[in-house]
Amino acid sequence: MAPTMDIDKSAEEDATAKSSSTTTATVAATKKKVNNPSASSETASLHPDMALAQDIHRLTMIHTGKLSVEDATLIIGCTPQELLEKVMTRVGTGGKSLEEAMKENEAKYKPATSGSSSAEGDSAAASASAAAKNNDDNDKNASPEPLLNPSLYRHLQSTLSYNSPTALTEDNLNTLISHHESILQALNDAVTKAKDEAGDMEVLHAHMDIARYQAKCSTKESALLAYQTVISLPKLSVGKKLDAHLEMARVCSFWGDYKQMKDTLADATKATAKGGDWDRRNRLKVYQALSHILVRDMESASKLLVEGIATFSCTELCEYSEFIVYAILTSLLNLKRTELKKSIIDGSEVLQVAKDIPVVIRLANTLYDCDYKAYLHTLVDLQPHLIANRYLQPHAGYLLRELHVLAYQQFLDSYQSVTLESMAMSFGVGTEFLDVQLSRFIAAGRLTAKIDKYGGVVETNRPDWKNARYKEMIQKGDLLLNRIQKLGRVLQIRRDAEERNRAHEELGLWMDGIGKSRSKPISEKRKVVAGARGTVTAVKEKLTTIGDDETKIRSNQSRYEEERFRGNDFFKQGKYDDAIICYTRCLGEKDALASPLVYSNRGKI
Repeated sequence: MAPTMDIDKSAEEDATAKSSSTTTATVAATKKKVNNPSASSETASLHPDMALAQDIHRLTMIHTGKLSVEDATLIIGCTPQELLEKVMTRVGTGGKSLEEAMKENEAKYKPATSGSSSAEGDSAAASASAAAKNNDDNDKNASPEPLLNPSLYRHLQSTLSYNSPTALTEDNLNTLISHHESILQALNDAVTKAKDEAGDMEVLHAHMDIARYQAKCSTKESALLAYQTVISLPKLSVGKKLDAHLEMARVCSFWGDYKQMKDTLADATKATAKGGDWDRRNRLKVYQALSHILVRDMESASKLLVEGIATFSCTELCEYSEFIVYAILTSLLNLKRTELKKSIIDGSEVLQVAKDIPVVIRLANTLYDCDYKAYLHTLVDLQPHLIANRYLQPHAGYLLRELHVLAYQQFLDSYQSVTLESMAMSFGVGTEFLDVQLSRFIAAGRLTAKIDKYGGVVETNRPDWKNARYKEMIQKGDLLLNRIQKLGRVLQIRRDAEERNRAHEELGLWMDGIGKSRSKPISEKRKVVAGARGTVTAVKEKLTTIGDDETKIRSNQSRYEEERFRGNDFFKQGKYDDAIICYTRCLGEKDALASPLVYSNRGKI
């Protein structure tokens, strides 16, 4: 069996120690450590930064007018202009000069040349060790690493109308492109060197360095191509494949390509069928949950999110408080009150971050306590938070509507009938507003109630479970039969067309035979002509049969339509016996039609 590259941490450390050099020492000194809780003891890639993606989304919402400046300032804790400067500085040079930023970036990512002496190597190793210690001491106070990403900078500069005096010029951006090309060339040379002088693990690390550098400084397409190269490596274990797939999904999410993200997660799910440790599977569930939110599958997202509350370790995708927000909102729409109380209201993990997400916590508590007035007020406060979140913003209207329906249904379940005025007082709204809201939801079939406008009363109409399931089955059955009818008609038309084409092809072949037989003896010509005559006759009969069938179908269809309309008229007039006679005649024509007939017990065919 071929060996794989999925080795544990101790084996990886031993292999790294044996192959240590000036290059590895220098890179180890400068790379920032990330304390990501992980059963596999591996660190997730720093890039792309999903917190930066949230900030970019908020700036976009502010720029398009969907998020007010006041609400944005309250949510992000600073003014939009300050956030814009922060984001552009992060995407650019980090507030440093271009030369200084490129020099630091080169020292961090560009592999050292192999021509250094042993003394220089020892000195570099010592410097690397000191730098690593210094980075560990100052990790909490260190500012985020600048991206130096020219393509993202150009995109944000045009989208957000950024024209600060400190903005990078086009010449600066072109200089950055050349800088990245030189570093990528050095990284590619390191891959070639690893293939010639080292083992499979070193080749994997060299390819991962390229992919992660592309995710930091380049475009989405370049990063995805680099990760595909990693996945296509031979003898790659399931664990390493999952790591590459998850980082690919982050790249797609950062750039807003949610379709590609869904496909990537589907590939990751297929890979888990062959293995993978618990931690990677657990992190994959978080990615899948957010993917379900993006396609508005809140029920599936709720199951995965609730399962991950106690075992969350996917800090590279979102913060824990943000994860709890997703879990609460999806659970409100899908969990029963007892499960909501156990998992959300009294959940110890949720209570630990309650002070960081007061609006969502208040929403869950007011709904559970039936404090509907405070609940509606909390929905008003929730709206800007939904707009400011890149995963929830596309579904803000849907979530607010469903949360309204949830409260109205919970209130009406407690009464057989209630006055509009009393219900309006409970919700803290006017009767006219409540009447419009209830009418809309009742007409859409979301609330099982009816409004007596004259008496000002709302009466609940809750059918028992068995009858409700029966009606649902009848409706779905009618829909299925109608689709089968359409499919049968399409297939019949296609078969008729194929018969015509086949007949014409046979006729054409015989005509070609007649033309080619001119130079043949008389006896053979007579045989060809006789065969052609027989074929022409058969083709004519076949086409005539098809035409007669179509004429018959059209005639039967016409009689069927006539009897159906007459039956419906009799039914509306209350002449049920005459209606049944017409419907019976109509059913008599069904065998002549290309597709079966559906008889509805509601007086329509």
